[in-house]
Amino acid sequence: MILSDADLLDRLEAGDLVVDPIDDPEMQVQPASIDVRLGREFLEFQRANISCIHPNSEQEVDEYVTETVVDEGDEYVLHPGDFVLGTTKERVEVPPDLVAQVEGRSSLGRLAVVVHATAGFIDPGFRGKITLELSNLGTAPVALTPGMRISQLVFTELRTPAKRPYGEERGSKYQDQAGPQASRIRGDPEFERGRDEDDDGTERSGRGGSDGTREDGRRDGDDR
Repeated sequence: MILSDADLLDRLEAGDLVVDPIDDPEMQVQPASIDVRLGREFLEFQRANISCIHPNSEQEVDEYVTETVVDEGDEYVLHPGDFVLGTTKERVEVPPDLVAQVEGRSSLGRLAVVVHATAGFIDPGFRGKITLELSNLGTAPVALTPGMRISQLVFTELRTPAKRPYGEERGSKYQDQAGPQASRIRGDPEFERGRDEDDDGTERSGRGGSDGTREDGRRDGDDR
């Protein structure tokens, strides 16, 4: 069941659902969603000469992004083809019996601004600000102002509360994030197992260098 405005206000007042700050409930609480606003922090992806990024390499991921903080009252210009990580101004806490969905606002969609690429689902138990995957699919730059309503959260009630909500289990990599967070896929169990094998001295054939040469001396594609 999707929560209505009445349901949302009841949950917010009870305190088990947190979206904070909501400075103007009449504007932000919609018939079946809550509008959230754009924060001031952005992670930009470098256009440097990077041949390849290994998602499980903390160094490569960190070198790929830089942080920009927009001054109060200034704008962030999202150019055509750009992809950046932004954040909501609001911190969200989702109780174990709800899930949330991040949706773009129609008015921004009509300007070709997309607010999430794939990560629109927020698990029960999540706490923190929401990282937005912002892109401009249009042909003209679009100015985004921190504090503007950027997206909306739709909350759905589960038939039963989650037995293992986000944050209580291994793999809760983004719990309590306070701004845009770059990929932490390196924390996934399959990559952790790979690092353990490296630490044990076990050879991992097939992992390549930046020139496409693998550790076994062959180039990617040689065994196809």
